[in-house]
Amino acid sequence: MSTPAKVVIVTGASQGIGAAIVLAFRKLGYAIVATSRSIKPSDDPDVLTVAGDIGCPATAQRVVSEGVARFGRIDTLVNNAGIYIGRPFTEHSTSGYNAVVNANVAGFFHITQLAIAQMQQQSSGHVVSVTASIADTAYSGVYSALAALTKGGINAATKSLAIEYARKGIRVNAVAPGIIRSPMHAAEAHAVLGDLNPLGHIGEMNDIAEAVLFLDAAPFITGEILHVDGGQSAGR
Repeated sequence: MSTPAKVVIVTGASQGIGAAIVLAFRKLGYAIVATSRSIKPSDDPDVLTVAGDIGCPATAQRVVSEGVARFGRIDTLVNNAGIYIGRPFTEHSTSGYNAVVNANVAGFFHITQLAIAQMQQQSSGHVVSVTASIADTAYSGVYSALAALTKGGINAATKSLAIEYARKGIRVNAVAPGIIRSPMHAAEAHAVLGDLNPLGHIGEMNDIAEAVLFLDAAPFITGEILHVDGGQSAGR
């Protein structure tokens, strides 16, 4: 097995933006600890896959402990896992609410807590979370209350954690995507969705992966919410 430059955990890594982030880091020679409910084993010796529900504390524990056992350290955590349920606020079910909170909030909390504890032992590390531009820029007819509650909460926690751990060598940032061409959106809806931002088209998954790489390589940036949304957050 090769000696990797860095070790990166990526949640929600089996498809979409998460898979793009894994590929982007691997191109740089970094080792990956990739996790999702449905992730399959990898033939790449520098990619460790851990299947499970990231909202479950036991899954988070396995991801971090197996990553450290395999690669010796954790340099970066990418909190990408999350779900969006678009419906009017009064029509959300309790089960739907619980699913969103489990993936978006519990999935962030448990693994971030464990990863930062590991990073403290190393006196260095970086946490970057993939949130959502719609969490802080609402649009009429687009149902974003649960996104604001969960992903918006992670944006706020990002700033708090950045200050809490700034003197301990740990940076904390977030990337807030707009509408991205991914399995989350049907292809026939792309043109209509593209009209929701000033550039007039939706983004690509690699746009988010490159933003994550940028923040990871920027040692003087912490507490930043980087909007990658075609100008959506700036207004219309």
